[in-house]
Amino acid sequence: MKRTEAATPVPDGRTERGRQTREKIADAMLSLLDENQAQFPADKVAERAGVSRRLVFHHFADMAQLAEVAVGRRLEQVMAQVRPLPTDGPRDVRVAAVAEQRARILEGITPARLAVMRLENPSARVQEGIQQMLDFARLRLTQIFALELDPLPEPARTDLLNGLDAVTTWSAWHHWRSSGLSPEQARHTMAATVHALLAAADRPAGDVPRTDPVD
Repeated sequence: MKRTEAATPVPDGRTERGRQTREKIADAMLSLLDENQAQFPADKVAERAGVSRRLVFHHFADMAQLAEVAVGRRLEQVMAQVRPLPTDGPRDVRVAAVAEQRARILEGITPARLAVMRLENPSARVQEGIQQMLDFARLRLTQIFALELDPLPEPARTDLLNGLDAVTTWSAWHHWRSSGLSPEQARHTMAATVHALLAAADRPAGDVPRTDPVD
């Protein structure tokens, strides 16, 4: 009896078109987010996507679900931009690399993060995506600054890591940008703050600069 080969699944054209349309609508929402739009009526999203209003609600239950899918898509795009950074060598080079990559990514996700803040009940998917980004960013700091962190005893090591984490995440970035700093100024401030934290940790325990006047 002749052996027959297993049939190769044939892609469902309708399913693929539906997926493409869904992504097109989500990308239209993202383009409005990137323009700092505050409102996202279905008509505006449909027009930007080049589809009908009816088709928007065929693929999404409501605008809140669309916003959550769009934000999740942006988070995935951001993670795809992460590139390996140096974990040894001169401190200046490592700090500059961290500041450059974080500044670029944090500026890019700002519209999506603001959209999440406007959602009354962000989905578990979106919240999980944001937490994964935060956890990954913290882990990368432990690798990039291992030369400075590893020799420290606890709790000094955790204190330094907490500080580095705080000044290289979106909350600090948004504060600097909202205060009027340009992206370049905010990036410079991030790098300077990281340098200051690392320099403070270089001092031996108990070596605190005098602040009282000397007679």
